[in-house]
Amino acid sequence: MLAHGAPAEHVSGPVTAVFVLLVAAAFLRWYVGASRSLGSWPQIRPAAAAGGVLAIVAASIGPLPALAHERFSAHMVQHLLLTHAAAPLLIASAPAVLLLRTSSPARRRRVSALLHAAWARALVHPLVAWPFFAAVMWGTHFSPLYDAALSNEALHGLEHALYLGAALLFWAPVVALRPATVRLSHPARLAYLLAALPTQAFLGLALWSSASVLYPHYLGSGRAAALSDQRAGAVVMWVGGDLLMIAAAALVAVGWMRHDDAEARRADRRLARGSESDELIGRGGREEQSQVVDREAE
Repeated sequence: MLAHGAPAEHVSGPVTAVFVLLVAAAFLRWYVGASRSLGSWPQIRPAAAAGGVLAIVAASIGPLPALAHERFSAHMVQHLLLTHAAAPLLIASAPAVLLLRTSSPARRRRVSALLHAAWARALVHPLVAWPFFAAVMWGTHFSPLYDAALSNEALHGLEHALYLGAALLFWAPVVALRPATVRLSHPARLAYLLAALPTQAFLGLALWSSASVLYPHYLGSGRAAALSDQRAGAVVMWVGGDLLMIAAAALVAVGWMRHDDAEARRADRRLARGSESDELIGRGGREEQSQVVDREAE
């Protein structure tokens, strides 16, 4: 993330592209090889891993990073790619579970101990992950860090790493195949996501309603253009972020309905098996009673 498309005075374009592509290729090479070694790994998860890596690459390489240095609205697209696309897709790909299933017993014990450590469980707890994500989003946009990061590559890398890390924690209780804490029920997941909508909307509204340019870095294009672009970026965060969050909530609702249908089918099968057992027991009882009557007649 330190090489996400910085200005030319900090790092050259080719170096940035090579760095990000090498990391992305190494992760995908491991993931595809590990998933193929299992044989029974669902194909949707490698697709999610590829989508998450692609979102990071799109936010880090090419025209978007260069445009983000000039326009606040493009920077908001970067942030949405990291927080609302890359993070949930990477969590959904379940790399930790894949690592556990393909590791030696000794490594599996070490990884499992790490995932279930008290500090790891605390980080992904909904009461920690949700407010931490909100605090990161509000704190970075309304502090000197945001503007300073635009001219300091180390701070910019820290900022983007912070966004991605906070988003991974935020999405873990909802998307993770095996989170390091108690899995949320479907109603709780839905409430968790819907509760994030006003926080995100209010942040976008606060940016849009500001009468001043909040980030002097963008004043190079003139105050009027910078203010207009700031409002466009606020709309990207507000509308784009809410649409992606609503889409995720809709997927949770669909999963909830499917879960309830599956539970109903399982209950029906248990009742059917119980009825068959009762019938067999009843049939056996009638046969035993008939044998008693026959012996008494004899």
